[in-house]
Amino acid sequence: MNRSNWHEFIKGLYRENPVLVSLLGLCPSLAVTTQTINGITMGLSTTMVLLGSNVIISLLKNQIPANLRIPSYIVVIATFVTLIKITLEAFSPDVNAALGIFIPLIVVNCIILGRAEAFASKNSVSRSALDALGMGVGFTLVLTLVALIREILGAGQITLKVADWGSVYDLKGLFEFLGLVNAHGEKAPFLIFLLPPGAFIILGLLMGFMNFLQNHIKKRILVIKQKKLLSDQNKPLKD
Repeated sequence: MNRSNWHEFIKGLYRENPVLVSLLGLCPSLAVTTQTINGITMGLSTTMVLLGSNVIISLLKNQIPANLRIPSYIVVIATFVTLIKITLEAFSPDVNAALGIFIPLIVVNCIILGRAEAFASKNSVSRSALDALGMGVGFTLVLTLVALIREILGAGQITLKVADWGSVYDLKGLFEFLGLVNAHGEKAPFLIFLLPPGAFIILGLLMGFMNFLQNHIKKRILVIKQKKLLSDQNKPLKD
């Protein structure tokens, strides 16, 4: 993978992360992240739809009339969402029920429509695929992290169970070990983190951390450039 292609993938993880930087896809980030498996499944489902729709739209970009591009994009996206929905209903009805309306709502997810309009319709298939993977993985990582933190703090467990596969890991002893006391004076999980306010708190802290990290890296890059400039200026001139 050359540097240009690597850039298309990596930007979705950090510099243009759809949730923490672009503030897109906030509804599923807040609503479905009460269990870790829900965050993972929602993220992977969105990634698959992103990848499929970006590739198809990039392939058909010269055949789609400009005045019909948005309806055409929605039809393509809806096709992949339907396939994901059918797959979840067949193999993991419990997770499908937990995600509820948010799987069908992927059709109008701003992340997917945005990448289709801003990127896939203007770039090659390979670059569009890498863009989709980067944005999808970035979205999945954020949803998984939010769900993981919320479930540990709010339920004292980690759910990684799909149908008959995986397990639920009990971490309630962690609160006793660390002496963490909730609002009722009990060494037990904090229910607030399973409620909408808890989701806002966790997501807000992650956004703040990402903002701090980006500013810190920008300052470091600026310092390095200034040092290099001074070094070049102080070099003796050759005869």
